Order: sequence, then C-alpha cells, then structure tokens
Amino acid sequence: MNPSARPYRSVLYIPGSKDRALEKARDLAADAIIFDLEDAVAPDEKPAARALLGATLATTDYGRRARIVRVNGLDTAWGDADLAAFARADIDALLIPKVSSTADLQAVAERVPSLPLWAMMETARGMLNAAEIAAHPRLTGMVMGTNDLSKELGSRFRADRLPLQAGLGLCLLAAKAYGLTIIDGVYNAFKDDAGLRAESVQGRDMGFDGKTLIHPAQLDIANEVFAPSEGEIELARRQIAAFEAAEAKGQGVAVVDGKIVENLHIVTARQMLAKANAIAALNAT
Repeated sequence: MNPSARPYRSVLYIPGSKDRALEKARDLAADAIIFDLEDAVAPDEKPAARALLGATLATTDYGRRARIVRVNGLDTAWGDADLAAFARADIDALLIPKVSSTADLQAVAERVPSLPLWAMMETARGMLNAAEIAAHPRLTGMVMGTNDLSKELGSRFRADRLPLQAGLGLCLLAAKAYGLTIIDGVYNAFKDDAGLRAESVQGRDMGFDGKTLIHPAQLDIANEVFAPSEGEIELARRQIAAFEAAEAKGQGVAVVDGKIVENLHIVTARQMLAKANAIAALNAT
C-alpha cells in the first residue's frame, strides 16, 4: 500500500524508552505509530532508548501499523547516532524534528540512503517555507507540531485554534500540492473526549489525513472522525451511479438530492470509497 493509499487516521506517539509501551503498541488500533526518541525521552535515557527501540523493531511484528521513528535533530548530541542506528531499519519512515528548510531534510537524506522522510512542522520558519519543504524529493509526509509552534508564536490556547490557522493552512496547501500525507497535531487533554472530537472534526474538515495522539484512549475518536461515515459512503455511491447514468445519456452533469454533480465530485467520491475500502482491509487483518 503506497503512502497516499494507506490510512493514517490515528498516529500514536510511543516513547522509545518504555519497553512496556512498545509491547502494548502491538495490539492497539492505531493506523500508525511514531516511536519517539526526541521529546518523549529524557536526555540521559536517549542512548538506551535508541538501543531498546532498535532491538524491538528488529524482533517485533507490529502488523498493519505504519512504523515511523522520530529521531533527534542533527543539531543535538544524539541525532547522528539516531540516524546511523535506523538508516537501514525495516520501518516506513524517519520523522525529522523541527524542519525549517529543505537544508534540514537534505542533511538527513545524505546520511540515510533510501528511507522515506517525514517532517515535523513546528517552527515559524517551517510554516513560511512549507512549500519548499514539501517539494523535497524524499519527503512523503508532514506532521504538525502544534505545541512547539504555539510556544514559538507565544499564542494562547483557543478551542478554535485561530492563532494556528495560518500555519496549519500553509502546511496543508503545501502537502496537498505535492501529494504528501499530512497529520494534524496532538490534543493535550487526553481525558477530554468532547474536546478531542471537536478538534479532530475541525482537522478533518480542513483536509488533514489524520491526527497525532498522545494516549491510546484517543484512538477510537480519531479512527471514527477521520474515516468516511456511512452517510458519506452511501452518498458517494449514489453520486457515482447517477453520474455514470447521465454520461450514458450523453450528459455531463447529474443531479443528486437537488445538487449538481460534476466530474470533480466523482473524483472526490471515488477517493472516499477507496479510503473506506483501505480502512476495511486494514480492519480485516
């Protein structure tokens, strides 16, 4: 399954230093796991976490879940060793923190010969350079780091995330322009289901492919919100059927529920059905 077809509804951070969490992750309903060596690991634990994670990934079957390793930046004491440890690992991507320019990606690409790269988008410079970053030939995904971005902006928390909308929008435009996967930032209050659902719905409405999560309790909501609903699937099927019937009569548009349906709507409908089918296939494994 290529990156554009694979569902990324729920992307769960797991600390690379916690062997129990690494074990439990095998059975969680996450579409993807970010094995974190950066923010989730204390400085004095980083070398041991790197060794533990390397051994775990080499011996553990995580099934259908995409495996992404977030390394430390090359501007830290641990970045070079992280890249050396995972440059040829059997994983789906390396996630590079605090990407602010293509130079940050290129420095990693030169050390890692073939793995797909993902970029943490969490700095003001990164927002302004989003299109340039998205164009890097090795990049296949972006992850919003909304906590770090909010810290750099000095913005206050708002449920509507108004202070972050410019950055979120710039990264979305860049990712969609270059066919990348793009994942929304975390929701910090992991016991607040209503807040998580509202922010997930906002992210889905904007166009994000899924949401990063900090606790397994958040998985069910993200998986539900970022999947096509039964109503959406049923409407997509009716739109396709109506449009195909109209085409058979030599017409270029159809009408469904009193609304015009053109070819652009059919493209969207078929993409939605493809995503629903991919999710069903994952759930069947």
